[in-house]
Amino acid sequence: MVNDDQLSTHLQELRRGTVVLACLLVLRQENYGYALLDLLEQRGFAVDANTLYPLLRRLEKQGLLTSDWNTDEARPRKFYRTSAEGEQLAETLGRDWDALDAAFRALKGRL
Repeated sequence: MVNDDQLSTHLQELRRGTVVLACLLVLRQENYGYALLDLLEQRGFAVDANTLYPLLRRLEKQGLLTSDWNTDEARPRKFYRTSAEGEQLAETLGRDWDALDAAFRALKGRL
C-alpha cells in the first residue's frame, strides 16, 4: 500500500501542470490573486498561495498574463488577465488535455 508521503508526492506531481492551464482559463476574466485562490479551490484546484503567486509572476513575465493595479479601493490589488499569447497556449494545452483524458479513459476501459 502506498504511504501518505508517497501519495502526497504523486498527487502534487499530477496536479502541478494542471494549475497553469486552470489559471489561464479562469483568468480569461480579470481577477486578483486572493480571489483566484478561492475560485480555484471552489473548482477543485486546491493551490497554496506560496505556489500561486510565484506562478502568476512567472506567467506574466512569460507574456501569458497581463496585469494592472487597481488603487480605487483602500487596499491596492493587482488584477491579472490572460493575454492573447496565453489564450493560444490555453487552447493548445486544452487540446492536449482532452487527448490525454481520452487516453486515460481508454487505459481504464471507460471509452
